[in-house]
Amino acid sequence: MNILFVVGRIAFVLIFILSGAQKLMDIPGTATLIGSKVVLPDFVTAYTPQLETATGMTTANMLAILTGIVEVGAALMIAANIGTRAGAVLLILFTIATIYYFHPFWTMTGAEREANMVNALKNVSLIGGLLVFFVLGSWRPSAYRYDDPAAERL
Repeated sequence: MNILFVVGRIAFVLIFILSGAQKLMDIPGTATLIGSKVVLPDFVTAYTPQLETATGMTTANMLAILTGIVEVGAALMIAANIGTRAGAVLLILFTIATIYYFHPFWTMTGAEREANMVNALKNVSLIGGLLVFFVLGSWRPSAYRYDDPAAERL
């Protein structure tokens, strides 16, 4: 049972690891995509010139790097069973933002709406799995028997 739990964790987060690594390997492409889709709130845009000056990068480049690091880092936290709840929360927030900015099917019609709704629903399913990891935390199947009352206190 323990090995299946480890394999399941790794299989579940593999999409985030590969997607994040792809973003980090193509920062200009990711930055272009983010720049075309993401509109930052006004309270954030007031600080973007200062951040761009301090880092020497555009806001889109910074967001591309940040999203790649968050995806890979949080997924590895879940896979390694270290800080599982924190990793799950980060990926839940990331996935919600992905639905909002990249799959806004509610603003579309026809085939484009259907395709984006399918992608959004896949992301909702990922959020469901991440919620399970949030509830389980860093629980290990071998630590408690299923009928052990101590397991309920987790």
